[in-house]
Amino acid sequence: MASNGKEAYDVKGELEESENITPKTTNNYVESGIDLEYEKKLMRKIDWRLLPILGVLYSAALIDRSNVSSAGVAGMKNDLKLFIGERNSIVLLIFFVPYFIFELPSNILLRKVGAAKWLGTIALLWGAVMISMGFVNDWRVLVFCRAVLGFFESGFFPGCVYLISSWYVRYEVQKRMAGFYLVSVLVGGFSSILAYYIMKMEGVQGLRSWRWIFIIEGALTCGGALLAYFLITDFPDKLLERSRKQFLTADDVALVKARIDRDRDDSQADDLTMQKVLKHLSDWKLWVYAMMYMCSTAPSYAFPYFMPYLLQSMGYDAKTIQLLSAPPYVSAVTIAFGFAWASDRTRLRGPFIVAGSVLIVIGLSMTAYHPNNSIRYLGIFIGLAGAQANVPTILTYQANNIRTNSKRSVGSALQIGFGAIGGIYASTVFREKDFPKYVNGLWATIATQFLLLILVGVMSLYFKKKNRQHAEGKLSEPLEGHENFTYAL
Repeated sequence: MASNGKEAYDVKGELEESENITPKTTNNYVESGIDLEYEKKLMRKIDWRLLPILGVLYSAALIDRSNVSSAGVAGMKNDLKLFIGERNSIVLLIFFVPYFIFELPSNILLRKVGAAKWLGTIALLWGAVMISMGFVNDWRVLVFCRAVLGFFESGFFPGCVYLISSWYVRYEVQKRMAGFYLVSVLVGGFSSILAYYIMKMEGVQGLRSWRWIFIIEGALTCGGALLAYFLITDFPDKLLERSRKQFLTADDVALVKARIDRDRDDSQADDLTMQKVLKHLSDWKLWVYAMMYMCSTAPSYAFPYFMPYLLQSMGYDAKTIQLLSAPPYVSAVTIAFGFAWASDRTRLRGPFIVAGSVLIVIGLSMTAYHPNNSIRYLGIFIGLAGAQANVPTILTYQANNIRTNSKRSVGSALQIGFGAIGGIYASTVFREKDFPKYVNGLWATIATQFLLLILVGVMSLYFKKKNRQHAEGKLSEPLEGHENFTYAL
């Protein structure tokens, strides 16, 4: 059975095999077994170095891909005539086409170029694209800018998931994944309040306020990208050879790698070749994880894209809409992090995915059918909580149930690529002709949750069967190629 990372173990062997490390210069955990307090402090140190900068930049990514809705209610929809036909849906969905195509190539380049250089560079480039969107005068140019934005953003989220999952053992990763993702969501949710104040800049330098939304938020992204060059850390097996100033000693890196090897035995990356890519893509489970993630992203994209229009349908003006868009994210993040803590604590993933889906169905049903606007608004709170809880849970569900760095790279790119399909789906099912309640779009989103519940049920039954065969010694080959590996339920 894989370790949970809490029990003591001796890392002397790993330290002796690491380059430039000798046992006599190591901490006391080498000679007498692990110092659990030191390990806890070490992981906190890694948390503070790894997660905040990734969270800040991903919050910028969420804001930059979804602020077209804030700009829309601030006047862009009328200025660029996005209300004609399905222009608004085209502007939204075009982002996801290059986003889907270039995720795997980006993950391959991530390890070759280095995490700080690659992630910092693509963030700087998409920030520049955001600034340029503040000067468009034709909806077709906006479509082109959104496509380029999707191209540059495509590598960031899968890269972050790949990087984070490479540093932690399986039953401590969801809290980290949730911390990184949910802080991003929270900051992104408050972007509506930022948009509220930017809207007061109407006419400054002769520019409409919606243009300032793109310009200012793009400039903030560029600033965060410059910090990324200095703050983002590399993969455990690449850290010492790439970074000049180390925030971890060689002994600390060896300890991190030993924890990972104890848990799943893949701290050292295996080369990603085309043969391995094809082999990993032939594993049907990766496609199921990807479908599950697609089902989770449909509602998580639908809410930020169409919440302003749903609130508009309730009779609120543009500035009030920006203020009312933030509170649902606060409660959603609180509930979602509670899910993540309980999921790591119980070492269960599937039941929490089911709970999140149920919240989504309840919330969307309230928003679609209740005649009272206050209840419809409450439905947004409930549905958004389920949507944001399920994203990190499903990411962790895959991360817990695969091994090797090459498979992690392919799996995270495929999974988040299907998340882009969820974004395309959410962009198209909420049609202009269904305004003001978008009942068809809300039901189309609910349908994804029914599919997700079926997929979770199938995987849970399969994992239980395989774990039982593992315990009874009846497997024809080890799970995920390792004799001690078992699936997380």
